[in-house]
Amino acid sequence: MSASEVDLGGLRGEIRRNEPMSAHNSWRAGGRADRYVRPADIQDLCDLLQRLPNDEPLLWVGLGSNLLVRDGGFAGTVIATQGVNAIEQVDHDRFRIEAGAACNKVARVTAKAGCVGAEFLAGIPGTMGGALAMNAGAFGGETWPLVSAVETIDRDGKIHRRDANAFRFGYRHVEGPMQAGFVACELTVPKGDTEAAQTTIRALLARRNATQPTGLPSCGSVFRNPEGDHAARLIEAAGLKGRCRGAACVSEKHANFIINTARVEDEAHANDIEDLVIEVRDTVLARFGVELRPEVRIVGERA
Repeated sequence: MSASEVDLGGLRGEIRRNEPMSAHNSWRAGGRADRYVRPADIQDLCDLLQRLPNDEPLLWVGLGSNLLVRDGGFAGTVIATQGVNAIEQVDHDRFRIEAGAACNKVARVTAKAGCVGAEFLAGIPGTMGGALAMNAGAFGGETWPLVSAVETIDRDGKIHRRDANAFRFGYRHVEGPMQAGFVACELTVPKGDTEAAQTTIRALLARRNATQPTGLPSCGSVFRNPEGDHAARLIEAAGLKGRCRGAACVSEKHANFIINTARVEDEAHANDIEDLVIEVRDTVLARFGVELRPEVRIVGERA
């Protein structure tokens, strides 16, 4: 059954066909998806999955801050989770957070509630679903040490609640029974000083703005830091700052960022970004014998 033949009548969320994914990722580049669905809430997401064929290719997207869709597009259904975004304080130090909630909002909400330890989430430009999938971190903090339980969804649209100890996690890595994807988590954030937490968030954001090219389209850090070193140091030492492929350039401000310098959308090509990622990886390997591993997800077909 093709994407166009699936009956999605009655879903309450947004449904688009032949959708340009350049509008849904922070690099502002990339091809089109056969179908783009933004469920209204978790129940709507369950209904969607129950209607899709089990062999339908799926791409889960939050804010698209860690994603590149190749210029040939994605042949399948994109599920955008921004509508699945509730944040609820369930106890004095516990919060239930749905996958589409922005990480920076989670940091602000927990700090306002007088809980400390989640401030680092303000430096992650994505959603909790993505943070759970890759154990995202920033400024010395990581997601999974805060997680006490998660809710996952399978391809049949059924929700499963699991304790955090059912998963193994490490630096930018998570293994466990994830089924199709994460839909919510429970975070335990200890009580502390609200003003101190909010001050920390402001300081972290100021540091981010001072050291990263936040005003230009990028995916954040492209590569994971190798053990005992920093990807940015290796890239800069290889003489790659300012290297460009088309409109894609290694940032002069932070070498682990690849920015899209195109003035108009038609000048931004995912192929150029991917080719530059490969060039940086191969150059660092040849110069220093260190293979950098990308954090960014690259999906779809090359044009």
